[in-house]
Amino acid sequence: MKTVSLPIAYVPLVDAAPLIVARELGFAEAEGLDLDLVAAPSWSSVRDWLAFGRVDAAHLLSPVPVAMALGLGGVQTTVSAVSVLSVNGNVIGVSRSLEERLRGIGHGFRLDDPVAAADDLAQVVGAELNVGVPFPFSMHSELLRYWAEASGLSKIRLRVRTVPPPLMARALAEGEIDAFCVGEPWGSVAVDTGAGALVLAGAAIWGFAPEKVLAVRTDWAETEPHLLSRLMRATWKAGHWLGQPESLVTASEILSRPKYLDLSPELIDRALSGHLIATGQGEHRELENFLVFDKGAASFPWRSQAQWIGQRIAARQGLDRATAADRAAVVFRTDLYRQHLSGFGVDIPGASQKVEGSIRERTAVASASGRVILEANPFFDGAIFDPDAP
Repeated sequence: MKTVSLPIAYVPLVDAAPLIVARELGFAEAEGLDLDLVAAPSWSSVRDWLAFGRVDAAHLLSPVPVAMALGLGGVQTTVSAVSVLSVNGNVIGVSRSLEERLRGIGHGFRLDDPVAAADDLAQVVGAELNVGVPFPFSMHSELLRYWAEASGLSKIRLRVRTVPPPLMARALAEGEIDAFCVGEPWGSVAVDTGAGALVLAGAAIWGFAPEKVLAVRTDWAETEPHLLSRLMRATWKAGHWLGQPESLVTASEILSRPKYLDLSPELIDRALSGHLIATGQGEHRELENFLVFDKGAASFPWRSQAQWIGQRIAARQGLDRATAADRAAVVFRTDLYRQHLSGFGVDIPGASQKVEGSIRERTAVASASGRVILEANPFFDGAIFDPDAP
């Protein structure tokens, strides 16, 4: 098999691991691919590099292809999310000043109690809260806004601004923002540098949220199906390897290398293991499903997840929500996932959408081999999203 070089954009985050591991451990090489991983300084760079052909695929925020399908962001290229690279993995953090005020009213920095975190923050922040997120169209933004709207923060004015992930801790320390929602390891960097503390994990807001996707230009997917198939197999194998507990030490070492995240393996292991340090006082928190690559059909691009994202964006942008949901659904390519991963040992769910927020405990569902068990996916406020409902 002739080896083909594929340029792929990514942002240095722990959840870029499937692409990095696919390259470093030979999963891509076994498929005849040389993954040329190109680190990007921002999510807008990733989007633009993919749209304009500098790269063939990308580690991308799950809402970005949806926003593009809705005509938002100024880039018209049609992009497809062919698989989910990671589920969950975000944290919400606050400045040292807010940390001290929260500690003053007895806040416990549990990271898994959205109601208490919102109620306590509402007591100490005043009339508004300046929050940094990595990109306007991101799961960080959607989870943050959803949590604020449905909690004790609903009367607090959120001023949301864009800050690249590696700059989040510095922006917090310098007072440019009061709080953030960011992917690991950059929340932990804020804790370790004394810039602030963590108050909540994104998984506590929505139990199984698609965070990053493997995105390609739709026309490339149609003209290069064999390359796409090889890429999807390589990243799936890497994600499956990452899902094994015995892989975490090696994965942390690989991601820590200077050419990738250039941070200590210990810091990266926190996200991979779900063992976070919430504050500078060393308060440890163990979180189930903090960051997921494999279990619960994590890589499957559920259309209902795209529809939830589409309706959320549409409501904020003044667009028709039903139309947005329809356009979003075709962006998460369950058809390509089935086409390229069937017969490869991947147990694929029988359905392409589900009622989001309705699964309260691990649940077996119909699948190709009958082995898929979905993880709980509740929204913190008990709401559900039925894509078939009006």
